[in-house]
Amino acid sequence: MSRRALRRLRGEQRGQEGPGLGELGLDPGPERAREGGPPPASGKGPRGPRRAGVSNRFELIPAEESEDELVAGEERPDTRLSEQDTAGGNQEGSKDRSKERAVTEETDGDGQREGQEAEQPDQTLATSNKPRKKKKKRKTKKNSSGETVEDNDLEDIDSLLERIEDPRLAPQSQGGITTDSRPLLYVEHRNLNPENELKRYFGARAVLGDQRPRQRQRQYVRSMWLTAPKNTWPRYSKTGITMQLLDTRRGVQHFTFEHHREYQQVQFKFLDAVESMDPNNIVLLLQMSPYHVDSLLQLSDVCRMQEDQEMARDLIERALYSLECAFHPVFSLTSGTCRLDYRRPENRAFFLALFKHLMFLEKRGCPRTALEFCKLILSLDPENDPLCVLLLIDFLSLRAREYTFLTRLFQEWESHRNLSQLPNFAFSVPLAYFFLSQQEERPELERSQARERAARLIQLALIMFPSVLMPLLDHCSVQPDARVASHPFFGLNAQISQSPALNQLTSLYVGRTHALWKDPAVMAWLEPHVHEVLRMVEAQDVLVQEAEHKRKIRYQSAPRNIYRHIILSEMKEATAALPLEVTSQPVMGFDPLPPLDSIVSYTRPERTSLPSNESTLSLFFRSLLPNFNLQGDIRHDGDDEAGAAQDLNQGVNRLMAAMRDMLANIQFQEPPRDDNPEGDGDWD
Repeated sequence: MSRRALRRLRGEQRGQEGPGLGELGLDPGPERAREGGPPPASGKGPRGPRRAGVSNRFELIPAEESEDELVAGEERPDTRLSEQDTAGGNQEGSKDRSKERAVTEETDGDGQREGQEAEQPDQTLATSNKPRKKKKKRKTKKNSSGETVEDNDLEDIDSLLERIEDPRLAPQSQGGITTDSRPLLYVEHRNLNPENELKRYFGARAVLGDQRPRQRQRQYVRSMWLTAPKNTWPRYSKTGITMQLLDTRRGVQHFTFEHHREYQQVQFKFLDAVESMDPNNIVLLLQMSPYHVDSLLQLSDVCRMQEDQEMARDLIERALYSLECAFHPVFSLTSGTCRLDYRRPENRAFFLALFKHLMFLEKRGCPRTALEFCKLILSLDPENDPLCVLLLIDFLSLRAREYTFLTRLFQEWESHRNLSQLPNFAFSVPLAYFFLSQQEERPELERSQARERAARLIQLALIMFPSVLMPLLDHCSVQPDARVASHPFFGLNAQISQSPALNQLTSLYVGRTHALWKDPAVMAWLEPHVHEVLRMVEAQDVLVQEAEHKRKIRYQSAPRNIYRHIILSEMKEATAALPLEVTSQPVMGFDPLPPLDSIVSYTRPERTSLPSNESTLSLFFRSLLPNFNLQGDIRHDGDDEAGAAQDLNQGVNRLMAAMRDMLANIQFQEPPRDDNPEGDGDWD
């Protein structure tokens, strides 16, 4: 029996191949070769070896077949695959069937898709609803080992994603607390927008209100990260501030702001307005230069003193908008590798605007956004920390419930920054571990480790800073027991004996974070550790003696950045403890306590010196009229007597003109008339 008859008989038995399609699929036969058909794909025929090469597979597609049928024709039922495997694996059949199996295997090895495209149209329609996933599985089984490895790689990726999503398999630190693989001071753009935080608290409808329809009519404004421009702001134009890249060292980029000549002239006018002690002069200057940064910062302080918090916050946001428009193209807020030197006066406005903005955000009830801005300030100069935001970042982390970030900051920076020697970190870090131990969604092992670490750290904090306990309990309206109140270790003597610098730090921490300790659960956790510390004191433990020695040696004087932080924070408890050398000098809101080693790029020109031989009358009129000058322009040719006489006459004429102007500007208002007793009392 011929091979064609065997294939046709096999197709009739399986019911998958119609008459004539078998000739197009696997073996064209000698008649096909004589008719000019394409040569066989591979293998050996009855008349010698076949020519190597692959025929054009698209010749087998009928012209009238639609595209949908072609896609469906590539999908094969699983029954054909199993029958082909059975036919190919039967080695006890007849000789003709062995030849047929050889042809089938050769076809599967060289081009399985040719055999699939040669299937019957009715079988294609019957299997068009099969999912394409089966095709991928079959290819993995029949094809070479390369695709099998690819399928295994996909399975490995899926398993890795499942491990990442599983909180039980998250990476942990040595203390058992979950860590983050991102940089410590990584800043997220979405957390810089306070509206996102307010939406999480109150919902988008309560935050936005009826602002959505108005946004369609809103004019185009530049999209910013630090603040959102408002329609009420003046139109922005170039202010004369730019940012330059100074250098790049060890992957860290150092930038600086620069003031162009026109901005320097506005800066000089601003300094004159500040010296005049009249806020109206600053308002007039902002009308001419609406985006002058130092004027916005100084006027914001004036509005805040006048209890106009909304206007003060709006001016700070406008200052941030002006500075962000001047950013360098490669300056990044989120990378944590961009630095600004606070010693340069041009850079200080950015630090101060960010700090004041985060203070407004914290009062507004957005601690998570304020924490992100605090991280941004710290990333600009983490070594020097000119505004000492390390005294604030623990409070914002606790308020935002970012306990993991606070514990990670303490673990990574304790070795080189000695954060445990600051009272705020000494007490806030164990409080963060206590809050972590109360989270029921965490594993029991992690909770127990956090509980043990919190107990150990709070005892060390009470031993190192005993003067914190009694003021903290007093602010929380908690009455301590008789043993604690009468013990000299926590008594009044502990507060009197400490240095002024340490008193400033403890007062700042108690005044800022006492509300976090009012929780009854926190007080119940704190009480047994206080008694344990008293037991160690009575036993004269070595840790108690070492802590007392450290307090005497350290905290002799506070650095300048701590004074600057206390002034900007405006905490009454800490401000009252500032030394006299700080409170006696004038403090400007646009530049409080400038560094002693400032890097000055341009200086203010000196004013023209007043003549030394002015008379008392000339000084009197100058006090009334600052622009008045009796002697006029000083002549260098003093030998010319005629010129001196002319100057005297001109001075007298100017004096008379000034007196006439002064008298003309004096206006008197008449008192109310008595002939109209029933009037409203208004003056005419």
